[in-house]
Amino acid sequence: MQYPAKYYEPYKGTKISCVLCPHNCVLKEEEYGKCKARKNETGKLISEVYGMARGLSFDPIEKKPLYHFYPGSNILSLGTPGCNMQCFFCQNWDLSQSGVTQFNEETVNPTQLLAMGMKNPDNIGIAFTYSEPTIFYEYMYDTAVLFKEEGYKTCMISNGYINEKPLFDLMPFMDAFNIDLKAFTNSFYKEYTKSSLNPVLRSLKIISSQSKHLEISFLVIPGLNDNAEDFKEMLKWISNELGRNTVLHINRYFPNYQSSIPPTPVEKLKEFLELSKAKLNYVYLGNYSGKEGQNTYCPKCGSLQIERENYSTKVFLNKVGKCCNCGYEILNKM
Repeated sequence: MQYPAKYYEPYKGTKISCVLCPHNCVLKEEEYGKCKARKNETGKLISEVYGMARGLSFDPIEKKPLYHFYPGSNILSLGTPGCNMQCFFCQNWDLSQSGVTQFNEETVNPTQLLAMGMKNPDNIGIAFTYSEPTIFYEYMYDTAVLFKEEGYKTCMISNGYINEKPLFDLMPFMDAFNIDLKAFTNSFYKEYTKSSLNPVLRSLKIISSQSKHLEISFLVIPGLNDNAEDFKEMLKWISNELGRNTVLHINRYFPNYQSSIPPTPVEKLKEFLELSKAKLNYVYLGNYSGKEGQNTYCPKCGSLQIERENYSTKVFLNKVGKCCNCGYEILNKM
């Protein structure tokens, strides 16, 4: 569905510059941006994925992953085709690395999404996920506004590659973020994602400064971003710039899309888990079937506060998100 897009500027003649994300693509007439979702249509920027909800389902909030935001709840989730990064190891490549023309034109408008969300009494809101929500910004924005008006929660699961103004404009209508921090070197971002690191770090700082709930995911890819010294620098930056209570998910990689690199060794996950404990209070292992790195423990007294197994969650915190043993505040979102 073609829909007028925001965040673009005239360039030269009929060319325009999309300023939604740091690529700042300059587009000739009928040309798509790197995201494969936004197009110059006679000198105007058009979103071609508005309403193209795919993967519609009610998921456990832990699947996003968001471990410290209304644990044990369910949330309506969706994505659209396209992404503004080109990761050769993408775990959701069939959606994110596809163009609009590879899907049928069936659409679901924001009002229909709200009606769907309201029919499920266990639903807490909506999560924009699976692909990259930045590229379907208008659809996400309009939907988030409707859900917030009805008192629901909104979550953006993103790579964080978005310019400052659209991110700030979204803030009043977004409650929680999980940002995928793919590495802590610009060389990795440039070579393997066709983007850059600093805009992602800037987004993390903006989200944190706005007192939004923030969790970070880090996919450990053998030989590419598993250098221990780089990982320590990342931990130091997160702790210093975002705070020790920032939630970090260390996720196991499996070969997918164009990558044949073997899966992350479990020993590497456990090594990074131990390194993280020196800088952060809440660190978890994802895409991993073991029990280590799944539960939440009080940083002050060490007692078990949230127990997790295969998206089944038992919460022992008190009603305001504090440790049931010593009263330390662990969650501000129950």
